[in-house]
Amino acid sequence: MYLARSRSLSSVTLEELTITGNPQTSDDAAAQAALRQRGAIPPHIAIIMDGNGRWAKRRGQARVVGHHEGVESVRDVTEACAQLGVEYLTLYTFSTENWQRPAMEVNALMKLLIHTIRRERETLCKNDIRLRAIGDLSRLPRACSRELEKTIDVTRHNTRMTLTLALSYSGRWELVRAMRSIAKQVKNGNLPPESIDEEAITGALSTSDLPDPDLLIRTGGEFRVSNFLLWQLAYTELYVADDYWPSFRRSRLYEAIKDYQGRDRRYGRVG
Repeated sequence: MYLARSRSLSSVTLEELTITGNPQTSDDAAAQAALRQRGAIPPHIAIIMDGNGRWAKRRGQARVVGHHEGVESVRDVTEACAQLGVEYLTLYTFSTENWQRPAMEVNALMKLLIHTIRRERETLCKNDIRLRAIGDLSRLPRACSRELEKTIDVTRHNTRMTLTLALSYSGRWELVRAMRSIAKQVKNGNLPPESIDEEAITGALSTSDLPDPDLLIRTGGEFRVSNFLLWQLAYTELYVADDYWPSFRRSRLYEAIKDYQGRDRRYGRVG
């Protein structure tokens, strides 16, 4: 793995679109076709959506304004991924550490999550996108859990793309949970200690039904994985964009994928 700063695709002009069903522009369709012709589209993209608060602060606005604008980026990037043929999109939406933020901000985030999940439910179905969630979901407010569970249920048979929200999630929490599960199997005599291998650990994770991410995008210019998918990112290609998340739209996604297509993924072997 290695890190790369974002670069511009000056040769392509793109209009920002949302997942509300607006017609796709001819320029955008051409940009997507060029990407597909250029190389493989990563089957699984994971994103650390960083910088909402800093985006708002630079504009003299409350942090929650950045979170609202960040939702528009989620909608645009999700639609673009589905159009490109990305099979899995995993978004780091709310970490376990985020519970330590001021109560006012956490409450605003939970209300925004409830509203967004409810608003996008029909659109996810129309676009054949399956929603799932990973993390310590028991900590979510009951109203949030209800909306999440309902949307997960009504989209469970959709097959175009799987959108996973990491909510109240951390990689260390997930690994501790997996180790406890494996220890319980060993204690009950269902798993010999010598049978504990990478496959057993992977099977105990909340992402056991997902392939490992091919590409991790982090916005906000920070070079760290912030406790996200620590086991799964072993051979994931990393891409760091200087843009704060509210400014990251499909044109920036295309740049990240173009950079990914130029990588030589050797998995420890000789290229």
